[in-house]
Amino acid sequence: MSTANEAGAVSARSARIERATSESSVLVELDLDGTGRTDISTSVPFYDHMLTALGKHSLIDLTVRATGDTHIDVHHTVEDVAIAIGEALRVALGDKSGISRFGDALVPLDEALAQAVVDVSGRPYLVHTGEPAGQEYHLIGGHFTGSLTRHVFESIAHHAGICLHIRVLSGRDPHHIVEAQFKALARALRAAVAPDARVVGIPSTKGAL
Repeated sequence: MSTANEAGAVSARSARIERATSESSVLVELDLDGTGRTDISTSVPFYDHMLTALGKHSLIDLTVRATGDTHIDVHHTVEDVAIAIGEALRVALGDKSGISRFGDALVPLDEALAQAVVDVSGRPYLVHTGEPAGQEYHLIGGHFTGSLTRHVFESIAHHAGICLHIRVLSGRDPHHIVEAQFKALARALRAAVAPDARVVGIPSTKGAL
């Protein structure tokens, strides 16, 4: 078993990332071929709730341990965890041979409805639309500002090397709006990273992703 700082694999479809800065200390472990087992502690309770949902519904085993300067703002810790999750996804995917590559999910949560579409393309991109006006200003759970939602998705997409489109189609409650998006991402990732027995090699006409 090998470990790495900022990039490293512990098995063919799993990874361990350690990221330390003057603002935070983060450990992320994930296994793409898991059962959705999670062990999350970021010191930001609502974020813990969202990452638990991400692991559970993607069937990706996910461990996150993070501490940081949350007495200033939770932004640094939230961002650095998302960066580490993205890096872990990239490492665990390897050359992406044999995967489905694309995933699409539409997930409701009471009045909220969100769609996520993923392409494990190697080309990072985020399109994030549809949140109601003012959603970015809501303080959820006493710590998590609504604007962090997009920032988390942006950081994961950039560091994982995936193209990610997320749309909020309806929603009123700020908690529900964020949670529906995380669950939609989870289900889309579940489909995209899954092995496809019919795929031979890398699923791209270019021969690389």
